[in-house]
Amino acid sequence: MKVVIVGGVAGGATAAARIRRLDEQAEIVVFERSGYISYANCGLPYYIGGVIEDPDDLTLQTPESFFSRFRIHMKVRHEVTAIHPDKKTVSVKNLKTGEEFEESYDKLLLSPGAKPVWPGLPGMDSDRLFTLRTVEDTFRIKEFVDQNKPKSAVMVGGGFIGLEVAENLRELGMDVTIVQRPKQLMNPFDADMASFIHSEVRKHGVKLALGYSVEGFEEKDGGINVLLKNREAIHTDMVVLAIGVTPESTLARDAGLALGMKGSILVNDRMETSAPDIYAVGDAVQVRHYVTGEDALIALAGPANKQGRIAADNICGGDSRYLGSQGSSVIKVFDMTAATTGINETNARKAGLDVDTVILSPMSHAGYYPGGKLMTMKVVFEKETYRLLGAQIVGYDGVDKRIDVLATAIHAGMNATDLKELDLAYAPPYSSAKDPVNMAGFMIDNISKGLKQWHLEDAAKLPMDGSVTLLDTRTVGEYSRGHIDGFKNITVDELRERIGEIEAGKPVYVICQSGLRSYIATRILEGYGFEAYNFAGGFRFYDAVMNDRALIEKASLCGMDK
Repeated sequence: MKVVIVGGVAGGATAAARIRRLDEQAEIVVFERSGYISYANCGLPYYIGGVIEDPDDLTLQTPESFFSRFRIHMKVRHEVTAIHPDKKTVSVKNLKTGEEFEESYDKLLLSPGAKPVWPGLPGMDSDRLFTLRTVEDTFRIKEFVDQNKPKSAVMVGGGFIGLEVAENLRELGMDVTIVQRPKQLMNPFDADMASFIHSEVRKHGVKLALGYSVEGFEEKDGGINVLLKNREAIHTDMVVLAIGVTPESTLARDAGLALGMKGSILVNDRMETSAPDIYAVGDAVQVRHYVTGEDALIALAGPANKQGRIAADNICGGDSRYLGSQGSSVIKVFDMTAATTGINETNARKAGLDVDTVILSPMSHAGYYPGGKLMTMKVVFEKETYRLLGAQIVGYDGVDKRIDVLATAIHAGMNATDLKELDLAYAPPYSSAKDPVNMAGFMIDNISKGLKQWHLEDAAKLPMDGSVTLLDTRTVGEYSRGHIDGFKNITVDELRERIGEIEAGKPVYVICQSGLRSYIATRILEGYGFEAYNFAGGFRFYDAVMNDRALIEKASLCGMDK
């Protein structure tokens, strides 16, 4: 059996190695357009910033090492220009010599990836304009930075690449601005959770110009102007475009293969295309979202590698199936970590789901053990079924651990209330006896048993005509430092003695700093016959979202900020 693979990064390289492990006699040829294979795409921004010092560390394998280990021919600087399904051949061009030839195959695997969006705007031919997708792109940016010592940069786009490059350029001492049309960074997050990311990047000196459309570029005064709609141009030394990627599906389209959304390659759960003996994996293919069941494009390394393994199994006569992607991801944002899995509240509602959320701010480990730091968690679940749909976490420590637990729970089909049952490892330096994931489960279980909440979007709609009681249960000092207008201050510890100050027969909306003391107050009020609602997230969350406050690092056991 002869297998030809188009693309030697992520899914392509994984598939090649897997095919060899399953079939020692197979002839395997990989064509890679760039000069590098199996490179660490996610590490490229950190080489620009000097965190990764040796460029050789960016490549996990070389063509020579791959051949030595697997006896697989990795032909770099070779571009496949056409696929001929009727003849079972591909046309190939050697980019070093210009030679063109045809290569036959028994099985063909397409792993072409995705290409950066390159808009047709004026000034796109500037040498001060960059994208970041390949090792060659990285070297070009690094060379420009090292040779020209730019003092400023503009990132167009605030997704994963945009944020990572912005951080690394800022760490080099550059004046960095992020510009984009959407009004929030990091689209996988809800706007309320993204506000913590905004605060973190601003805290480190990155300027944000959100909600502005780029209309073009103009070289001027030894730099380049970023031309914006309805705003004066931003003058800078260099620009990095990171406004998204689009599936690299030209080969598939020209060969008559069926395409999906945004021109992606259509595959089934065996990673088979519409043409016999042709498979496709990675950023170029349309997948099923694991949570919603809807078609999706999810350009992440983890899914690409899994798809490569599945395609390899099936090429070798197996029957492996890809169940879908749930978009689990994590990103370092200066001192903060932000992570997400499943779907956010915004997209859940767009999908027609009736959802609820819990928001909590637990410590990364036991509060009495030194070094613990806060994180803010948002867990999304379906109202009637309590099906776990997604989660977002921002914090300084322990974020990756919790998001992976929640990702596993979603994949396992657990209900949100089941989170309270998880038996998670505990020792004071690592967690609390009630892990943050367990705490989320306790909160959702309380809701399933009748506990009522109110949310951030309800704040502006609360009646101020006296028909409801608005109650802040923090200390007098906390209240004086900031509160929501109209809220009466009675500390939770005084509530029982002062219960007569709360008018009977009226609903009570309760808030504290983190949500813990207000939860206790809600229980007290219910015990006295009141209809009480606890604010999801606490005033800390409200203040961060509404007033652009940075995430607090430490808190007491009762939820007071330190």
